[in-house]
Amino acid sequence: SSDRNFNDLRFPVQFVLRPDKDFRGFSARIASGIFRKGDRVTVLPSLKSSRVTSIITYEGDTTYAFPPQSVTITLEDEIDISRGDMLVHEDNMPRVERHLEAMLVWMDEKAMDLSNQFYIKHTTNNTKARIDEIKYRVDVNNLQRSEIEKFHLNDIGRVVITTTKPLYFDPYRRNRQTGSFVLIDPVTHNTCAVGMIID
Repeated sequence: SSDRNFNDLRFPVQFVLRPDKDFRGFSARIASGIFRKGDRVTVLPSLKSSRVTSIITYEGDTTYAFPPQSVTITLEDEIDISRGDMLVHEDNMPRVERHLEAMLVWMDEKAMDLSNQFYIKHTTNNTKARIDEIKYRVDVNNLQRSEIEKFHLNDIGRVVITTTKPLYFDPYRRNRQTGSFVLIDPVTHNTCAVGMIID
């Protein structure tokens, strides 16, 4: 429980529920922060705001919810929201950027190829990404840094990544749920690497 961030509301939308024309709810697992009925929230990337009218759980309606609960929320206004969008408090925004630096652990038996594109999975958001630069590799035995052209299996190091569309993230030290990601090979669908975003 000490790993949870209860300060920064991050609600990465997973499903939009429309069982009938009178109900429109947004379902997800709360990544961090606390949802309260009546809260003013902002939708990323549209930056439109609304108020939370209900919080629905498996046991029924509740007045507040917190991580790692899975809930469905409804909003006061009709806003176009889809999977991959994120609900946050309007005075507490995450980073919204296409460029980021991260510590990467290479997990593929095939060596890294900087000319390849990858799929990046970050919360409920999926997009394409490329590795622009390898800053250094870390030797896990003595923590020495060294320059390297590409990563091999189990290599750990710092890289610069660019994504096709912006991600909504926090540094890993502040928020593990929104500060971590997975890189996937678009051909084999193998998990190539896992990463932790650096402040």
